[in-house]
Amino acid sequence: MRRVLVIGVMLSCLPILVMAGNEDRIGTAGGTQLLINPWARSSALASSNVATVNGIEGAFINVGGLAFTRKTELMFTNTDWMSGSDIAINGIGLAQRVGESGVVGLTVMSIDFGDLTTSTIEVPEGDGSTFTVSNLNLGLSYAKEFSNSIYGGITIKLLSESIFNASASSVAFDAGIKYVTGERDQVKFGITLKNVGPPISFSGDGFSFQTTLSNDVVSSVEQRSARHELPSLIAIGAGYDFLLHENHTITTSASFVSNSFSPDQYSFGAEYAFKNLFILRGGYMLEQTNDLDVDRTSFLTGVTAGLSIQAPIGKEGGAIGVDYTYRDTNPFDGVHSIGVRIDI
Repeated sequence: MRRVLVIGVMLSCLPILVMAGNEDRIGTAGGTQLLINPWARSSALASSNVATVNGIEGAFINVGGLAFTRKTELMFTNTDWMSGSDIAINGIGLAQRVGESGVVGLTVMSIDFGDLTTSTIEVPEGDGSTFTVSNLNLGLSYAKEFSNSIYGGITIKLLSESIFNASASSVAFDAGIKYVTGERDQVKFGITLKNVGPPISFSGDGFSFQTTLSNDVVSSVEQRSARHELPSLIAIGAGYDFLLHENHTITTSASFVSNSFSPDQYSFGAEYAFKNLFILRGGYMLEQTNDLDVDRTSFLTGVTAGLSIQAPIGKEGGAIGVDYTYRDTNPFDGVHSIGVRIDI
């Protein structure tokens, strides 16, 4: 049964693998905010923890990891995206165990671009007024423990983008499996398929204009927006826990991401935990390009680092903690994320 389940998921991912890494499709996807990791802990590992992620962050990395929620988990993260650009990202997540083996998760990610100056063809430098951009991702996840070794889940995501005269929306699906083995469950494997859904396109008054016909009749004409496919991908990961001592644990992780609209990526990460009170993380992401300096498609250089400080709550293993992560960029002054996690 385990083999059939894993093989079935891998076969369903083959169409994505066939289309992945096509350089001719770079920059043509829509809804690319689906690729932004809003969480501090996993982004400090360069999102390499496809096989080792636990709790609400699994809703983004690998929904199978959501099944490891102890009871109730609440997380909030604020990200200074492209520091110096005045763009902020807020992520809120809630996970709740239901029954003996199921977990339900709800995540919200919102991007704040600040006030933008309104400009037109007639007034390209701006007319003095401003407008705001709404960018929202809403996710509903369910994960389940199928056995002592296999955990899986699915996520439904609604994404919405809008300005004052145009908007777009779509729906996307994620599915993931996490496999745990070893005498002390220290060996982990994971696979996830993400951002599968219908194309996204814009509509609204921003695509209409007035024109004068040959008979001096003024007519309104509406242009149709191009349709863009979502940035589908498949990620495969592995991890291992080095249980050095009762109070010391090192977790290593590695993943391969096959993208449909950008070069494939390799990510590596390591996490050191002391008594589950102090956690230090680091990671690196490498793009599969001929010349990393010239062909890189991301402003993220690949270097990530972060830490968590948390304190226990109650006698059942709960905790409250603060997380911080830095992601190096070129250009801009990096990406800074700070968050709070409550496990009760």
